[in-house]
Amino acid sequence: MLAPVRTTDPAPGGASGLNADVGSASVTGARRISLILMLASGFAGLGYQIVWTQQCALWLGHESAAVLAVLAAFFGGLALGALALGPGIERSRKPLRCYAACEAVIAVWGVMLIIAMQPYSEWMLSLTGGQPSAVRQWTVAFCGTFLLLLPATAAMGATLPAMERVLAGWQHSQRCIARLYAANTLGAVCGVLAAAFCLVPELGLTATTALCVALNAVCAWAAWRWLSAPLAGHGLPAQDKRYELGLVLFGLAASGFLGIGYEVMVVRVVSQLAEDTVYTFAVLLAVYLLGSAAGAAVYQRMRPRETAFARVAGLLLSGLACACLIGTAGLFAGDALKVWAARNMAGSLAGAIGAEALLGLVAFGLPTVCMGAAFSHLSRWAAARGAGFGRAIGANTLGAAFAPAVFGVWLTPAFGAKAALLAVAAGYAVLAAISARRLPRLACWPLALILAVALWAPPLRFVELAPGGRLASYREGAMAAVSVVEDADGVVTLRINNRQQEGSSATGLVDGRQGMLPLLLHPAPQRALFLGLGTGVTAATAAEDRALQVDAVELLPEVAQASRFFQDVAAGGAPARLHLQIADARRFVRTSRRQYDVVVADNFHPARSGSGALYTLEHFRAVRERLAPGGLFCQWLPLHQLDADTLRSIVATFLAVYPHGWAMLASNSLQTPVVGLLARNDGRRFDLAAIRQRLAANDFGVEPADYGFEDEWALLGSFQAGPAALARFSGNAPLNTDDRPVVAYRAPRITYLPDSQPGDRLLTLLQEWSLQPGELLQTEDSESSDRLRLAAYWSAGKRYLQVGRNVRPLADPGAMLTQVREPLLAVLRTSADFRPAYAPLLNMAMALASRDSSAAITLLRELARLQPARPEAAEALRRLESGAFESR
Repeated sequence: MLAPVRTTDPAPGGASGLNADVGSASVTGARRISLILMLASGFAGLGYQIVWTQQCALWLGHESAAVLAVLAAFFGGLALGALALGPGIERSRKPLRCYAACEAVIAVWGVMLIIAMQPYSEWMLSLTGGQPSAVRQWTVAFCGTFLLLLPATAAMGATLPAMERVLAGWQHSQRCIARLYAANTLGAVCGVLAAAFCLVPELGLTATTALCVALNAVCAWAAWRWLSAPLAGHGLPAQDKRYELGLVLFGLAASGFLGIGYEVMVVRVVSQLAEDTVYTFAVLLAVYLLGSAAGAAVYQRMRPRETAFARVAGLLLSGLACACLIGTAGLFAGDALKVWAARNMAGSLAGAIGAEALLGLVAFGLPTVCMGAAFSHLSRWAAARGAGFGRAIGANTLGAAFAPAVFGVWLTPAFGAKAALLAVAAGYAVLAAISARRLPRLACWPLALILAVALWAPPLRFVELAPGGRLASYREGAMAAVSVVEDADGVVTLRINNRQQEGSSATGLVDGRQGMLPLLLHPAPQRALFLGLGTGVTAATAAEDRALQVDAVELLPEVAQASRFFQDVAAGGAPARLHLQIADARRFVRTSRRQYDVVVADNFHPARSGSGALYTLEHFRAVRERLAPGGLFCQWLPLHQLDADTLRSIVATFLAVYPHGWAMLASNSLQTPVVGLLARNDGRRFDLAAIRQRLAANDFGVEPADYGFEDEWALLGSFQAGPAALARFSGNAPLNTDDRPVVAYRAPRITYLPDSQPGDRLLTLLQEWSLQPGELLQTEDSESSDRLRLAAYWSAGKRYLQVGRNVRPLADPGAMLTQVREPLLAVLRTSADFRPAYAPLLNMAMALASRDSSAAITLLRELARLQPARPEAAEALRRLESGAFESR
């Protein structure tokens, strides 16, 4: 336990009148305690930022305007607190009370937000609406978040100036800005890493907030109990060179603006190289803060003479401009660095995340060290000219508050990431020339290098192209870079931030099935809602139903623009019945008052930042409120991007809202298997006669058979598990909720370190799942023979997938037929209704006809016998036997 640091009653006049018994040991003890308190306060501050940003995104949405508005509001509150409270703290003879009061206010307001966050968010959600204009959204997001967090953020902005003022009283008014700033920032690093890797995944957002509240309360108590400081005077020199002071404060504001702008841009670029998960952001932020803390610590050790303020500032800012250029150059080499890291750091989750940290270190390392040193120096210069530390921090964070909007919302979409990063470097070079008025040449070399990079360096974008491929489209938006690439075979693929593949022209059949399957299960849908657009094929296929109006919600406008490259993949392009809404899907569902017969949610990548919120208990409940009577909800899941534990949590969460839900497969793909969770809001099972009538009398502009739904068996055969099997599978898995977002923190594991092949995971899953016809069909309306046929179809489907898992690709049709003939015929013998095994055997028989007609005839006769309802084998057999057959 720390011993209290106390002195005898101080003499009037503050620090200069300290009693003689206040020795160096007491000063050292006070310094150590203050550093510990700053460490803890920084930990809590960044813990709050992580939690509050996630909580606000739930009602603001995940558009760039909303996300960046939260960051701007946070910095704005810090600036207001430092500017408004800083002067009073500097004048106070009892700054310790100010510090303790600030920590107490943060703790109290943290408790208030635990109670008030939910009702406040509901109110702000109603003000925002489902599809607000950019101006309205930014205004509501910034003002709403600013006011919500203001008491806490304002107090946070004043804690560091207050503690610096306290310690100045112990050190005879000697300023210790850099040391405290380094400790506070180091605590922030610990807070970011602990919140992302431990606290939020294990405890949840509310419990993490409570822990931060406890830390602030302990800081307030410990400062009052263990840091009884001597009374202090103003502690500032009586120098008030207004022009020079204004110049320094401008430099602090500009450096804050440029520093956060650089952070926003680097995170944006690295997201095209890294996996873009919650851990990606946490690691990059930790590297940024750690570099700043190191820079402040290095400056504290150097402490240049006060007579050289202008010269040192010019050198630091000029060096910072060059450091930003070096960091930007490191990003150009990001692809090569990523390949090296994958080769040398793969094999563990820590290694994969460490590779992302390495990318951050290359871009952030040198610039942030220079940023920390430059901030410390400018703050010390401001103090020497009569400005308290509160004004210095206030100016710096005020500039930082403007950076997210300028760089994230305006500069990047308008000019690109390369231009924005070069603008940061140029800004620092200009600041260097302004700060060192007699040394304008400090800016010449950085500006010359910037011009060279601007003229000769390629655009800072990353798009992986296969040999012979080309870039068909590239759009850099406020949130992400969206590209469309075409390979040598003409297959067009949509990508977000290079890493996330959203579909391609080769997957049009499967994408269309994901739209058609849920609609065919509803007897007469009039309006459907699709959450997520992707290539647009799924929603466009659904809109082929002439009796249906379709709303499709997409977060990124660049994705909507890129979907035109895939219009010819959909059966009829983009019908007029398809209404596109550019909005956050979660907010749209919560604010809309329209009822839908069918709601289909896309297979969102669960590991990507923000996607986990679309698998929460609260979101599933909101979808249920949008369903019309007898409505149906289908949530598609990318099994190739999910591990078993994450899938269990999603299934458990789905069943908590829809206890009578089922699971089904979108296709028989083993490379990219997609699982669907489906439920009806009335809890009823399906009427086989109604299914038959729906297939026979559908109003689609295309035939369901073209998508593999030839009959009721092909449609209902997609189901794989019933409520009982899903309940057993999910077991006691934790629910994914807004407060405990387990999916966002668990799903990245398999993204960073795949432990199995998607096909293997699917077959393992099907072994655990089971389904009885009575769980799916209304037994009183179905014949026992129908139930037996359906059970046989399910059994054949599982055998078919197992055959696919064991097949080895062979170029020789005869060898291929030998390998698969008996396994596929066994599948057909299991169910005469199962057609997916029929087509490959038919194609191989036709390919074999010109080389071995007797083997082809034998196979065709067997196919005709096993599935007499299908005419293809009988027709091919007739032509082959008559000599009119030509192999294709």
